[in-house]
Amino acid sequence: MTKQGYALEDFGARHYRAVSEQLGLEVTRLPSDTTFRRILQKLDFQTLAIQFEQWVNNTFTLETGEWVAIDGKSIKGTVTEPGTAYQNFVSLVSVYSHQQGVVLAAQQFESKNSSELKVVQTILKALQLEGVVFTMDALHCQKNY
Repeated sequence: MTKQGYALEDFGARHYRAVSEQLGLEVTRLPSDTTFRRILQKLDFQTLAIQFEQWVNNTFTLETGEWVAIDGKSIKGTVTEPGTAYQNFVSLVSVYSHQQGVVLAAQQFESKNSSELKVVQTILKALQLEGVVFTMDALHCQKNY
């Protein structure tokens, strides 16, 4: 099962024993991709992001000199008003530790309300990281920011 959109179902099929043991569950039937999609569509991203960041902050500590990648990606299928100069879409900016292999923070935004530049600045202020090396797109090399 390699089609796009089936990744969670595929992950579940490959790792259901380990996940079941970790969570103490007895799985008799794996959820379908449709079930995963319905659940994910109902999640409140902001609440999930806050809980995730609390877990990350309690679990991981960055060391001086670590490399941290910051990047924004548009989310497929979120474009509204396509074909116009003012199309809107949802993007996600994430902060990733290369050494630890973990996302440290994530924040979504709509292109009509914000920009990747502003979101990255907000995340960096909130994280208050010192002594780490950041890697970012050339977009963040502007003089006025």
